[in-house]
Amino acid sequence: MHHARQHAETRTRERRRQLAHEAARLMAEGGIRDYHQAKLKAASRLGILDDASLPRNREIEDALREYQRLFAGEAHAAGLRARREAALRALDFFAPFSPRLVGAVLDGTADAHAPVQLHLHSDDADAVARFLEEHRIPAESRSRRLRLDRERNADLPVWLFSAENLAFDLTVLPHAALRQAPLSNVDEKPMRRASAAQLRQLLADEEIAGYEAHSPA
Repeated sequence: MHHARQHAETRTRERRRQLAHEAARLMAEGGIRDYHQAKLKAASRLGILDDASLPRNREIEDALREYQRLFAGEAHAAGLRARREAALRALDFFAPFSPRLVGAVLDGTADAHAPVQLHLHSDDADAVARFLEEHRIPAESRSRRLRLDRERNADLPVWLFSAENLAFDLTVLPHAALRQAPLSNVDEKPMRRASAAQLRQLLADEEIAGYEAHSPA
């Protein structure tokens, strides 16, 4: 009995791993952005239909990182660095709004289509719109629902624009959100985010790691 249960658990684990890798491939090659959609499409393609075998979003994110490292290598690393450097310039530019970098550019899974996502903070709903107008940046207005915490959701203003051949995606949050990041749709925990100083440090650390990796022993 015990042996049969162990065998079933091993099989479920293996299916989860297969599904995570297939979902990651679909995200990397098919441009799917949504983890849930990638998970269901992978399950359908592999014919695995039991819920216990569905991987968590974090497992898919880890598989996506591994896929990009294996199959995109240097090109992915160079593209990611260019996006992070552009993000740093944007963080400096939007300094009046206590900006933070979030999303795929920060966590390292950004592909060639990923926008640079920033959270800006202001209690004046129109301040960011005025700022964009003053600097003659044509931007498209949207809204996005985020979970501020376990009890509260909020529909927040979003501004989309292009610069340096990259897409930028700005979500405007109340100033109080600086104290605690909204919850991630990947794992329901507070989103990872970085200030300009933290991103500058990340870029410096990566540069040092790059030099060490390529210098003779």
